[in-house]
Amino acid sequence: MKSTLRTVRLELAEPLRISRSTMAARDAVWLTVEHDGLRGHGEAVTSVYQKLGTETLLRLLTAVDLGRFAAPESALDALRAEEKPFGDVPPAVTATVEAALLDLTGKRAGVPVHRLLGATVPPVAATARTIGITALSRAAAEARRLAASGFQVIKVKAGAPDPEEDVERVRVIRDAAPRARLLLDPNGAWTPAQADALLPRFAGLGVEAVEQPVAPGDPEALAALAERAPLPVIADEDAVGLDDVRRLAGRVHGVNVKLAKCGGVHAALRIAESVEGSGTELMLGCLTASSLGLAPAVHLADRARWTDLDGHLLLAHDPWTGIGGTDGVVRTTGRPGLGVEEVVVREDVA
Repeated sequence: MKSTLRTVRLELAEPLRISRSTMAARDAVWLTVEHDGLRGHGEAVTSVYQKLGTETLLRLLTAVDLGRFAAPESALDALRAEEKPFGDVPPAVTATVEAALLDLTGKRAGVPVHRLLGATVPPVAATARTIGITALSRAAAEARRLAASGFQVIKVKAGAPDPEEDVERVRVIRDAAPRARLLLDPNGAWTPAQADALLPRFAGLGVEAVEQPVAPGDPEALAALAERAPLPVIADEDAVGLDDVRRLAGRVHGVNVKLAKCGGVHAALRIAESVEGSGTELMLGCLTASSLGLAPAVHLADRARWTDLDGHLLLAHDPWTGIGGTDGVVRTTGRPGLGVEEVVVREDVA
């Protein structure tokens, strides 16, 4: 197998503000793995939070040795059997290589990735759509637009310097989209005391669940908050990998599984198995990325209670297509592999 890398810039349609930062664009690295004339693709995106810049991703992906595998299927077997089949690399790198291998293997077998993972029916799921920390009028207008477009779930970012602003933002969104299911994500912005004071108010506004309300790094505090909270608490930044999830299983109501932070599809499946029967349910989340980056998670969408796979919908231009989402629903296709295709931009010739 041989591999090539390409870097691209992903511009957001508008800046997304969360409690700890504002993002207007991010870089992506596309990995292409080729074998017997077929190609599989995967995407890694930069992350300040994970300390992964473009040069770091290029260096780490270049160093992955796929030459020791006779075929993509044998590399996937290693992923299933070994904890670190590509060495001591960040989970985002493992997830990217795995995505390309799954894409290639599906194309070789003539089946979509979800079939490789044991699902017979193409996954379809209503995805949340994120509204960042923004002006109340803007939040209300966006909520009305999303509801009119078919979105059933809206995720509201919280963590403004004044918590009352967060409460009012949820209130106007609720008024603008009264039938929508609401999720709340402060990205760890609150203290436990603030969360105790605020969560009953958000529950009263009909918020269905809250992600990582308190700062990560103290899972015991998060579990204690979940025990007394008036609405489900989902661990995100405190649930990076399998060991984190095992410590929280049965103690929080949900864990947000992002392939880039846990290590990919097979790592996510191990997490799903570890929480089965514990009372802790799965949320499938994402980073802002293209349809290529989100596609592997879409092939798992039937396994989660909450689906938050809208990263491609935040882009000004998605350079890949194939997972839907503009109507509030992400779905796989019957096409082999990940089922996505690069959008070819043709320039007019004078």
